[in-house]
Amino acid sequence: MEKRGAFIAFEGIDGSGKGTQIRKLKKYLEKNGYPIFRTAEPNDSPTGSLIHQIMIGRIKTTNDVIAALFVADRLDHIQNETNGLLKFLNGGINVITDRYYFSSYAYQSVDLPMDWIIAANQPCAQLLRPDVTVFIDVDPKVTMERIEQNRMTKELFEQTDRLIETRKRYFEAFEKLKDTENILVVDGDRDADVIAEEIRTKLMDYFVK
Repeated sequence: MEKRGAFIAFEGIDGSGKGTQIRKLKKYLEKNGYPIFRTAEPNDSPTGSLIHQIMIGRIKTTNDVIAALFVADRLDHIQNETNGLLKFLNGGINVITDRYYFSSYAYQSVDLPMDWIIAANQPCAQLLRPDVTVFIDVDPKVTMERIEQNRMTKELFEQTDRLIETRKRYFEAFEKLKDTENILVVDGDRDADVIAEEIRTKLMDYFVK
């Protein structure tokens, strides 16, 4: 049986540089012969499209509804017969995703109990747990400056005080789940190439050709 691909999730508050680091890692891996599927959530499913509309304020709803929608989108993202993560991984493709269930634990627990969010995501965690969750840790005030300079449309949760609180919630979730999750915290307040080198050095043993 072909070896299952690696599943790596990138996390961090908005503006932390996840996208840059995912692109760098994907480019390096593909150059060196590793098959890669890059994805993000929410995806482009009907549920994912609805989430996007909510996040930019076009549709109004409560945070518990948003949390449930993320779980539904994530379950489809895992199991979809056409482009589901399990299909790629079981076919020997390495998968890198921008955000996974830790983003729910951090962002949504600002308004909802963390334990409720974790319980809601248990079906996802049981179906597909990342080999490593990479958290790029940066100063929330710096990321807010990046967002204000580069985003045409801001999402509802993009305010400095909320990003500060969200960062704290990430670390609360890491502490709660340290016995079941493999988490790599990376100092993101450095040159992007230096960060990329650290990430490659610490992750290469997970990827399959």
